[in-house]
Amino acid sequence: MVVVVRVVAWLLLWESAGLTCTAATALKAAPTDPGMRATCSEIILRQEVLKDGFHRDLLIKVKFGESIENLQTCRLLIKQYIPTGLFVDPYELASLRERNITEAVMVSEDFNIEAPNYLSEESEVLIYARQDSQCNDCFQALLPVHCRYHRPHSKDGETFIVVSNPDVLMYCDQEFPILKCWSQSKVAAPCALKSKDICQWNNLKYKSVYENVTLQVPVGLTTHTSLVCSVTLVITILCSTLILVAVFKYGHFPL
Repeated sequence: MVVVVRVVAWLLLWESAGLTCTAATALKAAPTDPGMRATCSEIILRQEVLKDGFHRDLLIKVKFGESIENLQTCRLLIKQYIPTGLFVDPYELASLRERNITEAVMVSEDFNIEAPNYLSEESEVLIYARQDSQCNDCFQALLPVHCRYHRPHSKDGETFIVVSNPDVLMYCDQEFPILKCWSQSKVAAPCALKSKDICQWNNLKYKSVYENVTLQVPVGLTTHTSLVCSVTLVITILCSTLILVAVFKYGHFPL
C-alpha cells in the first residue's frame, strides 16, 4: 500500500513539473514573437488653405509615423475631391506642370469653370505628391482652387464651403511589411502623371489633423438686388453715351 502511494505521488510531481516547464516555455517564447510586438504606426495628414479671397491654394502634407527604408522607391498619390463651391482650372494646372511647380491632373472630362455653384458638380483631381526636402518621411502637394459664384442670401452675406479629406494612395516598387498594416484596399490609377500604365495603389489609412477644411466665401444679399441693377444700368448707359460722343467727335468717317 505504501508503495502504491509513493508511485502516485511521484506521478503527480512529474506531471506538475511538466506543466510548469510548458508554461514557462510559453511565457518565455511570447515576448520573442514578432507578431505580438508588431504595431501599426500612424500616418498624419494635414490639410490647410492658403491665401484669402476667391483664389486660394490647398496645401496637403502627409507624414509617416515610421521611417521606411528606400522611401525613394515609393510614390504618393493624392485623390482630392473638389466640392461644387470650388473649381480647379485645368489650363492653370497645365501651366503649372510645364513650370514643374505641381503634378496634378483633372479626372473629370466635362468640366465648366464658368458655372455657378448651383449648376456645377463635384470633381476629382489627382495630385502626385513630392517628398518634402525638409522632412525625410513627409510628402506634400499644392493645388490652386477658386471659389464659384453662389446664389445671393437674404440675410447672411457669406457662405461656407467644406473640403473633405482626400484619399491617400501609395505605390512602391518593392514590398514593405508596414504597407500591409497601412493599406485598407487597392485602387487602380495611372502609375505616373504622363504614363498610360495602370498600377494598383494602396489606399492608406491615416489620421487627419482636421476633420475637414472650411472656406468662408462672401456672397451678395438679395436686398441689394434693386440697387445693384439700377447702378449697373446707369453706368452702362453713361459709358455707352461717352463712347458714342467720342466716336462722333473724333472719328473720321468716309463720305
